[in-house]
Amino acid sequence: MRVTKFEHAALRLDQNDETLVIDPGSFTAPLHDLSGLVAVVITHEHPDHWTSEHLDRILRAAPGTPVFGPQGVADAAEGYDITVVAPGDTITIGRFTLQFFGGAHEVIHSSIPTIENVGVLVNDVFYYPGDSYAVPEGVEVDMLAAPLGAPWLKIGEAMDYVLAVRPRRAFGTHDMTLSVIGKNMHRQRLQWATEQGGGEFHVLEPGDTLDL
Repeated sequence: MRVTKFEHAALRLDQNDETLVIDPGSFTAPLHDLSGLVAVVITHEHPDHWTSEHLDRILRAAPGTPVFGPQGVADAAEGYDITVVAPGDTITIGRFTLQFFGGAHEVIHSSIPTIENVGVLVNDVFYYPGDSYAVPEGVEVDMLAAPLGAPWLKIGEAMDYVLAVRPRRAFGTHDMTLSVIGKNMHRQRLQWATEQGGGEFHVLEPGDTLDL
């Protein structure tokens, strides 16, 4: 399986001739070559993780592709056929087995309502928490897509999260709100946290890939 990082939180996973897309949002350039697309996962309803423009473009390229997300996504994406998922659910679609964790978006501020969020474990090896620090309990994570920057993120908490997951490998995502200097600073912190568990941290720019 291969993972490709795109701008901000968007990810693509390829297994042989099939493709899974996660969180194509407002900071992400249009995605191409989706002929093998079998599913889209949207972790929560915020526009930096999905837009109707992206979803329309994806569904034109791959009509009938199932879209999975929590109830908040189904409510926000009115008119789209969203399959609602919740923590504890497991779904197999094509060559991908998806297990969902978490349940809640991290708190941004007490004045902003908390919304639903799901983390997703793909094929027992790749984990992406969306906008949360949800730990996939009982899972040895081979590859973690770890959040680097957000209105809800304090780098010390992100470091503690990586320490808790103890991935074999990790890279940073959710990073378009950071300057180049800030991004590199946060990467160094998460690299340290990854290495404490014996893991390896990778620096990925949009379009870069890693094999799992």
